[in-house]
Amino acid sequence: MRAIITIIRMAIGWHFLYEGFTKLFAENWSAESFLSNTFGFTSGFYHWLASSPVIMQLIDLLNIYGLIFIGLTLFIGLCFRWASLGGIVLLILYYFAYPPFGISLLGAHDGSVFIVNKIFVEAVMLIFILCYKEKGYGIDELIWYYKNRKNKKMSVRSATQPINNRREAIKNLVSIPVLGALGGGAWWNNRTYEIDASTGATIQINRVELSRLKGELPKGRLGNFELSRLVMGGNLIGGWAHARDLLYAESLFKAYNTEKKIIETLMLCEQAGVNCINIGYPTMSMMSKYKQLTGSKIKVIVQVGIDEKNKDIYDNVTQAIDNGMDIIQLQGNWGDWLVRDKKFDVIAGMMGRIKSQGYIAGLAAHTIDSLIACEEQGIIPDYYMKTMHHDNYWSAHPRKNRQPFEVDGQRHLDHNMFHDNCFCPFPDKTVEFVNRTKVPVMGFKVLAAGAISPKDGFNWAFENGADFICVGMFDFQVVDDVNTCIDTLQKLQNRKREWYA
Repeated sequence: MRAIITIIRMAIGWHFLYEGFTKLFAENWSAESFLSNTFGFTSGFYHWLASSPVIMQLIDLLNIYGLIFIGLTLFIGLCFRWASLGGIVLLILYYFAYPPFGISLLGAHDGSVFIVNKIFVEAVMLIFILCYKEKGYGIDELIWYYKNRKNKKMSVRSATQPINNRREAIKNLVSIPVLGALGGGAWWNNRTYEIDASTGATIQINRVELSRLKGELPKGRLGNFELSRLVMGGNLIGGWAHARDLLYAESLFKAYNTEKKIIETLMLCEQAGVNCINIGYPTMSMMSKYKQLTGSKIKVIVQVGIDEKNKDIYDNVTQAIDNGMDIIQLQGNWGDWLVRDKKFDVIAGMMGRIKSQGYIAGLAAHTIDSLIACEEQGIIPDYYMKTMHHDNYWSAHPRKNRQPFEVDGQRHLDHNMFHDNCFCPFPDKTVEFVNRTKVPVMGFKVLAAGAISPKDGFNWAFENGADFICVGMFDFQVVDDVNTCIDTLQKLQNRKREWYA
């Protein structure tokens, strides 16, 4: 039993120690964003902590050096009962920052289920070793041994394994070489692969790449939010490739965009000036996890649909609000389907539900007929999201063969018909609508899912009236796309529409 307690104590100690050192060496690490992004019944306390710069300086120091001290003392078995108590208190604070029940459970991620998560399990183990009579091998036992070695009637410290000889005493030093081996391995791993911890601010990005930025990305206003005019698209993260007849593309996107790669890409976007992302509903939990892990303040636009199996068909809106999303819009294919089926009352109800909760309501579509029909019905959102790209690229099928609402419809084998290849089927009609509307417009699919170059696509969308453009980006494209957007906006000449955002 002594060996088992020792292993458990050292494992938890190493976790604390490693987390502490990664935060110590991470540039400008702070818990402020982690605390300010909490939600749920305990969030008021954490928001109050984050609101004071003086308190935050103290919290950051206690976090870093508390983790290091607790981790080291647990690992080597020195004053480990006090260290266990400190570790329990710290874990309780972490646990209730994002408790795995109530609202916070909606943003649950791997390792978190109802009530029980990794923090809970670790805290329970610390409580166990704090209360259990066996301490395991460690420096405390070694100190006790040398203090009492002259006493011939040495009392028994453990009913199962008394310290009664020098060999037994030496076993209490086992943690020292193990600590050296783990520390050396972590140092080598850091030099080879960079920091690999997945808690706030420990994943680092390529700062050399950021040095190539040409300036600050321009911003516009949408409601009370100031958003970068280049918005990160969520399709590449979600694996929606729109790759025509390339069957492997979606699997390739998902294989490349691992969780760590997604976090790195989002961090790079933020540091490059992209402060907003537009995501599909299934990606919502990933964004909740990202904000929890990193403390990000990125603004999240979530696309919602209609849950026709639920009595409350607007349940997606409720879930989006409970998950802490910032802006809510009706997804483009749902916008098209509802107009096609003449369910204008559902669209109006969706816009009304979003607005009544104090959120900005967006209406998206692939076919411009959808937005025109909604306008005729008096349904005016806070902003439009519309596919905006020209059709001067090889895989675009002839205009004479295009049909309204075909973007999410049948994929034909005939090259002259739609096959996941053209997302703004009527560009002239789209430009006409955009230029007469007085509602902000966010253009998406501006590169026709990779068929148009950024320089060409960005310029076409902004010249023809887009206030924002939403673009899916891999990490290696972010800085170039930001620079292209900056250049495009600086040199824009033929835009006729005034900026509505």
